[in-house]
Amino acid sequence: MPQTTHADALKLTKNQSLVLAVLQSSAQPLSAYSILDRLREHGLKAPLQVYRALDRLLKTGRVHRLESMNAFVVCCHSLRGQIHPRITAFEICEACGKVNEFHDTKIEDALTRHARSSGLKIRTTTIEVHGLCADCH
Repeated sequence: MPQTTHADALKLTKNQSLVLAVLQSSAQPLSAYSILDRLREHGLKAPLQVYRALDRLLKTGRVHRLESMNAFVVCCHSLRGQIHPRITAFEICEACGKVNEFHDTKIEDALTRHARSSGLKIRTTTIEVHGLCADCH
C-alpha cells in the first residue's frame, strides 16, 4: 500500500492514515465498505473504524464525500498543500466513474451573492455534475 503523501500525515491516527492511503491509491471513488475491504489485512475489522477515520478526514478537508455515489475521494487541493475552497464541484462520468474536482470563482461568487440576498450563510457546498467524460462519449 502506498504511503500517504500529505504533509500533515504525521498528525493523523493510524486508521486515518490507512484510509487516506487507500483513497490516494484508488483511481475511483470508494465507499466506506470498499475501503474496509481493502484494509482488513491491516487490522480494520469494523465499519465504525472507517467511518470515524473518514469523518476526521472530511472535517480536515483531506477528502470529499460524493453524495450521489455515497463514496469518498481525496481532495485535490489537499494533495497540493492548498486550502480547498468553500464551494467544491465535481464532474462525474456515468460510464467509467472518473471524477474530476474543480473550482470556479464565478460559480462560487454567484452562489455566494444568491445566498447573501436570501440571508443564508453558506457553510459548505458540493456541486456534482453527471455526464460522460471525453473518453466515454
